[in-house]
Amino acid sequence: MGAPSGYLNRVVAALLTAVLLFGAAAQAMAQPAPAQEAQELEALKSPDGPTWRKAESDLLRQWSLSGSPAMDLLMERAQAALKAGDPNAAVGHLTAVIDHAPTFEDAYNLRAAAYVQLGLFGPAVADIGKALTLNPHDFRALSGLGMIFEGMNRPKDALAAYQMALAIHPHLARVLRAVKRLQAQAAGQEL
Repeated sequence: MGAPSGYLNRVVAALLTAVLLFGAAAQAMAQPAPAQEAQELEALKSPDGPTWRKAESDLLRQWSLSGSPAMDLLMERAQAALKAGDPNAAVGHLTAVIDHAPTFEDAYNLRAAAYVQLGLFGPAVADIGKALTLNPHDFRALSGLGMIFEGMNRPKDALAAYQMALAIHPHLARVLRAVKRLQAQAAGQEL
């Protein structure tokens, strides 16, 4: 007779979160980052490969620091679970991290990836929303949001999320390919 109500609830939650997220992310992107992070974010836009690659590496390293050996261990276990194809275990580890370190943005971002593997788009979008609230410059979260919207067959929303990611980090090869593909689809071109 139609989609199960649980699925519709997740889709509605994802869409509502996304609407709120785009407004919050756009507003948050205007807020200044700490001096070092601001320099790294600016360096991401450099046409010089070694410059932007170093900035990307420095940002990712900085964002991955939980400040707690116990949280780092749980993050490692979550990453190992994802690599082993066990997103349920990853969600468990990441939920523990978030319970103990609710301002650690990287845990929300990784849990969103685990939720996507489980096909739970609503919780994934909610986690990306929280990640972007904590770190509005996380290009990984924005590109992940684009992937989720593609999975939900929402190409216009996916394109918008990808373009927001590229506004921060214009060298994301996978995102550049996705934008090109979505723009070609929108123009009605065969790929």
